[in-house]
Amino acid sequence: MLKNFAKSDLAAKIVAGLAGFYIRLVHATSRWRLIDREYYDIERAKGKGVILAFWHGRLMLAPAIRKETDARIFMLISAHRDGDIIADAVKSFDLDFIRGSAANPKKSDKNKSGAAATAQMHAALKAGDIVGFTPDGPRGPRERVKPGLIKLAQISGAPIVPLGLSASRGKIFKSWDRFLLASPFSSGFAVVGAPIQVASDIDNDAIEALRITVENSLRDMTKRANEMAGRDSKPDGTGELAQN
Repeated sequence: MLKNFAKSDLAAKIVAGLAGFYIRLVHATSRWRLIDREYYDIERAKGKGVILAFWHGRLMLAPAIRKETDARIFMLISAHRDGDIIADAVKSFDLDFIRGSAANPKKSDKNKSGAAATAQMHAALKAGDIVGFTPDGPRGPRERVKPGLIKLAQISGAPIVPLGLSASRGKIFKSWDRFLLASPFSSGFAVVGAPIQVASDIDNDAIEALRITVENSLRDMTKRANEMAGRDSKPDGTGELAQN
């Protein structure tokens, strides 16, 4: 009976409600700083859509960006049950959601939902909106950029803006993404990296080189955010609290 309840819609709504309350509490009681936002502002001033890329393990911190812009923000989330819970939990942050995953050019046989999600993101970017993207989600490998992000930037012409996120208080879980559950009354940091533009006519070798460039930039920005938050930047990106 408990197993059946755990899989029910009611259980999902309860989890989403509790998660949403906690996330709102953390964001309302914490102080957030956006570092090097001029990189973002320059791209937005061009009237272009922007792809904000950040690691899946820092997903809870991403709503802090909402108050920094009046642009419409779309988040790519899983089409599965966990995506429903995430969408319900953060709906009060005035975010829009695109369900699915970015199309992977190497797996054309699995791109039915991916192609639809990519088309929606493309349309949002062409309209000048922001698309939030976790390039190592939804199931990893952790901190590895998948080619779908580069492909989206290639077909849309929108720049990829790397975003490192961290918070001074909270627990790092031993999940695949080393999820950071921030605590109330934290100091939060969002560090913006230099935009990365992807040309429309590049070949596969150039795509791989850009994938590595984005990956390295995201790791660097997350390291900076961890340092500002008083966390050690471990090679694996977990950002455990620094010892005094």
